[in-house]
Amino acid sequence: MKARLSQIVLFFSFALLALPSISSAQSKPINVALFNPIQVFPEDNSIAGLRINLIYGKNVKMVGLDWGLVNSVGSGGFTGLQWGLVNMVDGNVLGLQGGVANITNGNVEGFQYGWYNSGNHVSGFQLGLVNVAQSMKGLQIGLLNFIKTGGQFPVFPIVNWSF
Repeated sequence: MKARLSQIVLFFSFALLALPSISSAQSKPINVALFNPIQVFPEDNSIAGLRINLIYGKNVKMVGLDWGLVNSVGSGGFTGLQWGLVNMVDGNVLGLQGGVANITNGNVEGFQYGWYNSGNHVSGFQLGLVNVAQSMKGLQIGLLNFIKTGGQFPVFPIVNWSF
């Protein structure tokens, strides 16, 4: 099952890279960062493709595969697969975030997997030790689950939901 999930995630990641309509003329196809500001393209550039953050990288917008220790995306948001120790997005997320901590200040549409997951309005699934959503349309599974507005319960262990 785990191998199959990995294959599906890789397939969709590369499919995103192949979609020419996603990238714009102002986006860069790849970025590599040691730590911000020591990265190939500065943080005010959008990346549509692949971003590798050896320690810490930040860009205003990211579409594609975002991999590293600490992955940070600005208000332009993130679309794709974000995999790292810590994933932080100031804007909205569409896709999958996997890491120890996934912190999204905007809305999340998709799947968050980690020890700590948070989002403003979450439409999808959160799986972790602690899951936090201001509002939600979906399911949380974890040790502690918080849905501050409109959830089945404001705080509930093991599972919480709102549909």
